[in-house]
Amino acid sequence: MSERPRSNRPVTTTESSIRILQRLKDNPGRTLDELTEELDIARSTIHRHLLTLEDNDFLFREDGRFYLSLRLLDFGISARDRISFFDVARRQVDRLAEETGEKVWLVAKEGDYSVHLYKASGASPLETSARVGQRRNLHQLAAGKAILAYLPEAESREIIDRQGLKEVTEQTITDSEALFEELAEIRERGYAFNLGESIEGLNAVGAPIRDEEGNPVGGISISGPANRVKGGLLRDELPDKLLATIDEIHINIRYGNST
Repeated sequence: MSERPRSNRPVTTTESSIRILQRLKDNPGRTLDELTEELDIARSTIHRHLLTLEDNDFLFREDGRFYLSLRLLDFGISARDRISFFDVARRQVDRLAEETGEKVWLVAKEGDYSVHLYKASGASPLETSARVGQRRNLHQLAAGKAILAYLPEAESREIIDRQGLKEVTEQTITDSEALFEELAEIRERGYAFNLGESIEGLNAVGAPIRDEEGNPVGGISISGPANRVKGGLLRDELPDKLLATIDEIHINIRYGNST
């Protein structure tokens, strides 16, 4: 599904609340004075928003510092529960992590982005800053590139036109034609690689989850340190395990068998 058009009549007060919530997500424990310095919003306006959000249990205050409330977790879980493939895929992700010993991520496509839904760790995972709920640009990730590859090319190009090709590491693809050449290769083999493109020293392989009409709605990736996840393990063994897992998920999606 394409990104919906942006409203040309934004509600300023709502945008102010969103900016405050975003700031507190990225920088927890801010005071009113710190938020006033960091946001281009009047102090009195920020104060009113903070009190309203606190009164509605979206924020809590401790020693004069504001934090996001766990009430937001309830909203996030409710949003995740609407993902039709989540329960089936989560069980397969757990099994895949146990089989490979690596970190396995389940993601969903939402608009122009990949959203981390769930992770499972094997016996020797590489710990990174990635977290459940995080949104990332599709071109940076193995599963994200796999999603882009199975979208209609016009839709993929629209996403890239809107979001650009942000460079995260020196290996991130920032040339659109180079990206679309790689997407053609991904469609031929059925999976994508991330070779240090999102985190230096991390390699990953990803494949798309598609709905009954064949549209990519999510994906799964297996990742690990480049000094271990390389050669035949990266190019053959992990892709084989990943594609077998994806096939099982697709069977469950098609026939509603969640065993």
